[in-house]
Amino acid sequence: MAVNTSDYQQVLKRIRAEYLEMPGMRLKIQQVQRLCGLDHSTCIRVLDSLVETKFLCVKSDGTYARLTDCERLRPVARQTELQPKAFLTSS
Repeated sequence: MAVNTSDYQQVLKRIRAEYLEMPGMRLKIQQVQRLCGLDHSTCIRVLDSLVETKFLCVKSDGTYARLTDCERLRPVARQTELQPKAFLTSS
């Protein structure tokens, strides 16, 4: 189903609400299409918009997840600077 501007905004809100309601949710394009009853091109447009606004991210397996879920899975950069330590020596 092709959507007009008003319907497009409603679809954006619906998908955002689904991801907010279900933390950790990961869906592929086809699953979002079925969930919202969208045609393929509209679904891609909506998902791309949510990625551009940094609400969603695309994982390596092609699933869409909330950006906060993707960031949580990235390794945390550790500071590797060595702090000078005082060594005790016994004589």
